[in-house]
Amino acid sequence: MRAKLRMGFAPFLSKLYISTCRTSSLPPSSSSSVIQPWLFIGLGNPGEKYQSTRHNVGFDMIDAFAESQGISLTTHHFKALFGEVVVDGVPVLLAKPQTYINLSGESAGALAAYYKLPLHRVIVVSACFLIFIGATLCGDLISLFFES
Repeated sequence: MRAKLRMGFAPFLSKLYISTCRTSSLPPSSSSSVIQPWLFIGLGNPGEKYQSTRHNVGFDMIDAFAESQGISLTTHHFKALFGEVVVDGVPVLLAKPQTYINLSGESAGALAAYYKLPLHRVIVVSACFLIFIGATLCGDLISLFFES
């Protein structure tokens, strides 16, 4: 499953994809040229019991993206393993909440609030589906996820 995620998701969440989304997702602003970060949250359950299971597809996607960018998620921030990277000039925050899936909102909500991110800059990946809140994203990513 990890190999499929690496092959499938990483190219879409790469420099080209993020730079494409950068221009289409920013709200118009005449006074600010600061680029807001994206927050990618992968849901899963901590511990060896759930490693490499369908329950952790969100964790696996975050791991694949982090690996493709040469970073590791070793920092604990708001109950999540956390990492930061800049892709084509766009800051990307990666998080794997360590609260089990049913309590992941504690971590995800705190991260979004701390970084003052509007919901259209937050992408959540879970075992069952991708959640895109307030954003229109490329159809290729969505169709890739639902193909299998």
